[in-house]
Amino acid sequence: MQTTNTNDPSAYLAPGRYVDSDHPAVIAFARRVADPAMTPREIAVKLYYAVRDEFLYDPYYFDITVEGLKGSRVIEAGRGFCVPKAALLAAAARVLGVPARLGYADVRNHLSSKRLQDMMGTDLFVFHGYTELWVDGQWLKATPAFNRSLCEKAGIHPLEFDGRADSVFHEFDVSGRRHMEYVHDHGTYADLPRDELLASWRAHYKTFADWGQIVDSGADFAQEVGASS
Repeated sequence: MQTTNTNDPSAYLAPGRYVDSDHPAVIAFARRVADPAMTPREIAVKLYYAVRDEFLYDPYYFDITVEGLKGSRVIEAGRGFCVPKAALLAAAARVLGVPARLGYADVRNHLSSKRLQDMMGTDLFVFHGYTELWVDGQWLKATPAFNRSLCEKAGIHPLEFDGRADSVFHEFDVSGRRHMEYVHDHGTYADLPRDELLASWRAHYKTFADWGQIVDSGADFAQEVGASS
């Protein structure tokens, strides 16, 4: 259910099917990284960096099953693409009492590789996932997808988050070249809208039906990006 016009933060504390804040691994992760006694800002910042850097961004670990899109799967796999990583950040925040929801946008992303673009047939990433966190009376956007080591190989600045302002996109790389631009925002959701995601991917990617469930342990996206940067 889309919840773009709902600002009551209490609606974003309960566990969801994908934002599975009741999963033991998510609970353990959240409590290891931060303490409920911390301020919401401190919790949000610590969780953001833990999700960003402890779990590799890997578009070739593209498990679109119900289980594969849950936040807890990122912990189990040690990696994931933007959608489940955003779900993990939201789930961990809810564990510690910080309201969180999911947002999606279509972006033109230059943090890619020739192999990935050939597979997609475009540089438009549809339904790119981010997280919104309720901190000090406002919703803040945070994008925990791209880990620091990947960004360093790609020659871009990693996205920072201070719990005071939105952290959404890498507008330029370290050389001043445009890196990412947002084309369309789909709004925010209490939980991951799997059916809507899949329908949009089918509509935009002609080869989507051939992708299936991609879990390619032999692919090294960071190496591909580093070679092309």
